[in-house]
Amino acid sequence: MNKLEIITENYPDEEFLSADGFEDAIIGVAEIKQINERVLVYSRTLCIDILMQRDKMSYDEAVEYFDFNVEGAFMGEKTPIWVDDDMVQTFEDDEG
Repeated sequence: MNKLEIITENYPDEEFLSADGFEDAIIGVAEIKQINERVLVYSRTLCIDILMQRDKMSYDEAVEYFDFNVEGAFMGEKTPIWVDDDMVQTFEDDEG
């Protein structure tokens, strides 16, 4: 069972918009209180890794594609959130 299936099972009354092909980059669910909606949360780093591995893109190509075609695609109030977790991983590597 992938993360999207687990989330869907745990939130049976919610409808989520997902980014096709990036299921392995889902890291959770966020509640946006101002509009009373729950949305999927994705790791930007994992999305870029998926593009590099799956589509054989270079890092720069993957970042450009992600920024414009994935993160830049607004789908309404249920649009997923993209967490820029690269800085966190860099910090953890430095702390090593």
